[in-house]
Formats: sequence, C-alpha cells, structure tokens
Amino acid sequence: MSIDEQKVERFVGQVVGDLGATVSTALAHIGARLGLYRAMAGAGPLTPGELARRTGVHERYLREWLADQAAGGYVEYDPARGTYELPPEHALVLADEDSPVHLAPGFEQMAAVWAIEEKLRSAFRSGDGVGWHEQSPGLFGSTEAIFAPAYRTHLVGSWLPALDGVQAKLREGGHVADVGCGHGASTILLAQAFPNATVSGFDYHDASVRTARRRAAGAGLDVGDRLRFEVADASGYPAPGDGYDLICFFDALHDFGDPLSAAVHARESLVEDGAVMLVEIRSGDRIEDNLNPLGRLAYGMSTFVCTPHALSQQGGFALGGQAGPAAIGEIFEKAGFTRFRKVAEAPIHQVLEARP
Repeated sequence: MSIDEQKVERFVGQVVGDLGATVSTALAHIGARLGLYRAMAGAGPLTPGELARRTGVHERYLREWLADQAAGGYVEYDPARGTYELPPEHALVLADEDSPVHLAPGFEQMAAVWAIEEKLRSAFRSGDGVGWHEQSPGLFGSTEAIFAPAYRTHLVGSWLPALDGVQAKLREGGHVADVGCGHGASTILLAQAFPNATVSGFDYHDASVRTARRRAAGAGLDVGDRLRFEVADASGYPAPGDGYDLICFFDALHDFGDPLSAAVHARESLVEDGAVMLVEIRSGDRIEDNLNPLGRLAYGMSTFVCTPHALSQQGGFALGGQAGPAAIGEIFEKAGFTRFRKVAEAPIHQVLEARP
C-alpha cells in the first residue's frame, strides 16, 4: 500500500485543528459562564488586565484564555497594542442572548454530551437507548437556551405567517398543541402572541413540564384553562372535542421512537382544516447533502442525544436529526396527510407543514 505523505500531513493538520477546537470549546464554555464575552461586547480593544478588572477574573488565566480565543478567531488580537477585541458580529453569536444566532449555550451542550460518553459507549455495543431523562441535566437548559432565540425571532414573525390562514384563526381563538415542548419556550411564545387561543404543551419528561410551568409563571402567564402543560407522550396527548387547529413539533419529531404513531395521532387530533408545523434542523435528503459544518454538528448531536433517545422509546425507530424533508414527508403521507411542503428557513432551521 502506497501512502500519500501530503494527504497524511493534511489530515494531521485537520485532526490538530479538531483537537484545538475541542479544548477551545471547553474554554469558551468557561468564558461564557464567567461572563467574559458579555464583558468584551461593545468594549472595544482590551488588555488582559483591563478585562480582569471588568470581570474579577485573574489576569494570568485571562492571558492564556484570550490567546486561545485569538488563535481560534473568536477574538481579534492587536500585537502592537497587546489588546484583544470581540467584534460586534461575534458578539451577536457569543454574548447577545436575544440574538437569533446566539450559540453560546452550545458550549454547555458539548459539556453535557461529554458527560454521558461512557454511557453512550455502552449503548453503542448493546444497541440500547439512552433516554432524554438519562442525559446530563446541563443538556436540558442549554437546549432551551440555544433554540429559544430563534423561536423568539422567527416563530410569530415569519414561520406562522407561512402557514396559510393559521394566524387569522389563532387570533380569533382556536386550539394549539406543542408536542415535545421541553421547557416551554415555544409554547409560551404562542400563548403570548395569541391571547384568545388555548395553548397546550406536552412532554413525556415530567421535570421539563414542571420547569415549563415555572417559565410561564415567570413570564406573567397563568397556567390554567388557556395555557397548560401536561406530561404526555407524542402518541397519547389529549385533544379538545373539536380538535386542534395547529399542532407543533419544535425540534422534536426526530427524537420520537415511533414518529409514525405521532403523525397518526396528530392527524386524528386535528380539525379538518388544521395544520401541523414541524421545525427541524436544516438538512438535505441525502447524506452527501449534509456533509458540511452544520451537518457535522447535527449528526454529532443526533448520535449523542436524538438517536439514543428514540431507541429508548417504544417503537425504536430512530429517524435521526438529519433525516431531511423527504423522509419526514413520507411518514406524514403514511399517516394520512395529503399535503406536505417546506414553508420557511432560518440560519439553522427549516420549517415544514403537513395538512390533512
């Protein structure tokens, strides 16, 4: 076997880059938790000493941390002045919690998935699942934090308007189900945007449902007849007598062990002219369509979180986090839906609509 030495050298460089990115992710998590990015946002060029005074963090650690961040391109270094600066474009991603491209919670997600590496290694051998409730607790809040800004930015402003007639119906009243609601970020937004509608959030994870109720109370909403959160799975949540006008799956369908049963239950729970809205990570229909940075991240999270959770559930059908619209559309066609289309896209999301 002949060896291409240049190919070896290129791949060594790639792996060194990946190792550097991995350790820098851990350092970025520390920086986010210590408020270093927030302290740098809008501050202009700072020396390590100036950042230390702003944050109360020891300067010697900051000198190493800032050099790592500059090597990774997260901050900019001025060698003439010995200063570091967080560009405003990077601050949107690292420091602004209201930005639709705020990704700093992803660093905590990485810490959470590393925490179950041994458990997942065992599952690789056995084929058993690892349920959401078995994940590191840090995953729950970080997942909410990384998706919520996109929901706040796009859900009411562009995603719902892409569904014909849905907004008008919800302004008058109607019933909405948010299935796999987690901590309720999307459910609360729907309840706030449509005060005449009845909005129900369902999740199998009782701890998440309790958190969602607290989040709603913190947002000034009463959990009662118009807004409720209940423990229920995707194939067994209750429906009002006349059915739901809108059923939503926010970054959830690919986590279900039996997505077909979930789709069938949605079809049975809808009013005749109702709609299903599915929000999923952007993906193509073929593996080769997804061999890019977003696909790499999504396949990785699918391996650590989505696929193990689906395998832990009844049905054991693991759709995967990069299944693509065609595979999801096939499921809804089998469930009795006659119309399925992509209606919107955002930086990391795609929005799909199914109609009876």
